[in-house]
Parts: sequence; C-alpha cells; structure tokens
Amino acid sequence: MSSLIPQAKLDAIVARHAVITAEMAAGPDAETYVALARELAELEPVVKGIEEYRRREENLGGIQALLADPETDSEMRALADDELHQAQEGVQTAADALRLLLLPKDAADSKSAILEIRAGTGGDEASLFAGDLFDMYSRYAAIKGWEVDIMSMNEGTMGGYKEIVAAIKGRGVFARLKFESGTHRVQRVPETEASGRIHTSAATVAVLPEAEDVDVTINDADLRIDTLRSSGAGGQHINKTESAVRITHLPTGIVVFMQDERSQHKNRARAMMHLKAKLYEAERSRIFGERAADRKAQVGSGDRSERIRTYNYPQERLTDHRINLTLYKLTEVLAGTALDEVIDALTADYQASQLAAETPDV
Repeated sequence: MSSLIPQAKLDAIVARHAVITAEMAAGPDAETYVALARELAELEPVVKGIEEYRRREENLGGIQALLADPETDSEMRALADDELHQAQEGVQTAADALRLLLLPKDAADSKSAILEIRAGTGGDEASLFAGDLFDMYSRYAAIKGWEVDIMSMNEGTMGGYKEIVAAIKGRGVFARLKFESGTHRVQRVPETEASGRIHTSAATVAVLPEAEDVDVTINDADLRIDTLRSSGAGGQHINKTESAVRITHLPTGIVVFMQDERSQHKNRARAMMHLKAKLYEAERSRIFGERAADRKAQVGSGDRSERIRTYNYPQERLTDHRINLTLYKLTEVLAGTALDEVIDALTADYQASQLAAETPDV
C-alpha cells in the first residue's frame, strides 16, 4: 500500500502545513495572511487524510507484528487474526480516500461561475425548456446559498428564454456546475399539443469559471467596443440612449453583448466580466486538451454540441448519457433538491478516471 502513496510526498505536505501554521501565528501582513489562510484551508483535509491513513497503517503494522512474533500466545494471536482483515480494509479505505485528496486540483473549482443557457432545436418549446433549466439551476443555487445575478436575457415568444446569461456567485460554484455544460434534451407533450404527441427539443448549457484580473490580461488595443441602442423590454427610455455595449476581442473573434442595464457603464462592466470568463475558459480548455491528449476518456468533453442528458417528462425520468445514470425523480431534479445526486455521480466518475490516469500500470 505504501508503495502506491509516496511517503516523501506525504511528509512534504505535512511539513508545509506546519510551516503555514507557524507563519500565520507570527502575524504577517493582511494580504499574506489571506493567502496563507487560503492555502491552509486546502491543505487541512489532506493532512487529516494523511493522519488517518498513517494511524490505520500503524494499527495494521501492530497486528502483523503480533502475528509474526513466535512468542505471541494463542489467545492474543486469535484476537489479532480476527482483526487482521478489518485492519487491512481500513488501510485500503483510508488510502483510497487519501488518493482522492491528492488528485491535482482544478484551480477554477473554488470560483463563482457564469451560466449560459440557449434554446436549441424545438422552437418555442426549446425556449420554454431553457427557462425550465434556468429555474432548476436557480433553485439549486438557492439551496446552496449562492447568489444568482442575471446579466442578459432574450425572452421567448411563448415564455422561457431564447438565451439567458447569469452570474452565480459563491464559493465552489464552478466545481459543482462544471459538468453541466453540453446539450440537454427534453421529451414531453407541449401544452399546445392537442393530440398528446411527445415532442423532443433541446437547449445548450455552458458553465464558465468567473475570471479574476489575475487570471486574464486583456490588452485594450485588442478590443473593439461598440455602443448602440438597446432593443426589447426595458421601457421607452431604453431606445433613446446608446446604453447597449458590444465588445469584440479581435485576436480570438469572441463577441459579447450586454443591453439589460440602463447604464452604458454597467453594461460595459458586465460585458468585460463575460469576456474575461470566455477567454479564461478558452485558455483552460487549451491546456486541458494538451494534458488529456494521452489520457483515457473522462466525463464528457464539456462541448455544448455533445448531448449529455435527457429529461423525459412522461416517464419522470432523467438520464445522463455520459455515465449511463438514470433517475426516476425528474420533478425533484428540476426542483433542485435531487440535482446533487446527478452531480455527485458525475464527480465520482471523473475522479475515478483521474485515479486511473494517475495510477501506473502494474
């Protein structure tokens, strides 16, 4: 077991934890203290995992030593023999948990996220479904205590949204929602369908980690910023001033557009926030693609062209096609209360693939 988890690596983590604790106790400046506290928070569960693993290893070693000692009396030997299997399983369980804690962390996992939902094939029904998806994520965010801030939206003619973009703010939002990117398909009977025929429509979801200034550097010379009059809902005033903002990032061709705020300044700030997230995700995808080139398949590509999930209303069924997960509790998932079951399964499958990639072939 020890050979699979390098002891030198564990020693280095424990030593770093001790150094950080000592530096924080010495009273550094505020900026340094915050940085140290963030690193300590990441190391705490790992150190606890190391302690548990080593405690169980020590316990197993003691039992094995008793069994190996010819002077151990028969009663004690029988007790040790009874405990051996349980102790071995305990070490295995602690080792598995520790390996998960030691997996490379996604730097974006702790971040807030930008959620984009767009109606796909299916006309008005697709817009209604996009609205249902946004409601699902909004309810889930409320359960988690996250804040949802709609940045822009284009409503459907019969309700729902042709497109909606929202910032979801909270710690660890991206870690929970990052596997939601892709094409979501719905099968149900539309309210306008007199014959009761089931229709299939779709919406695409993209989840982008919110970028900070340290994550993305944008050269002003690379931007083309256009201001224009807003259109759509918002009152008569909205068409009288050029409050809408469209920003084009010339090197990549990425375009963002914001018109929902009455203030051009606010629209510009939101457009820049959206652009930074898109650029940050583009760079992350490039790096991830390079790292994953020689790895085994992982949980979906995150590509919005990939059909990842089907919501079947008549059967009250949700199926995630990436991991062949089927739940007959669609109402609870859409209410946000059972969405964790789907996300936990996706996360566990992704971690399993990471472990398989990290473990050398024997």
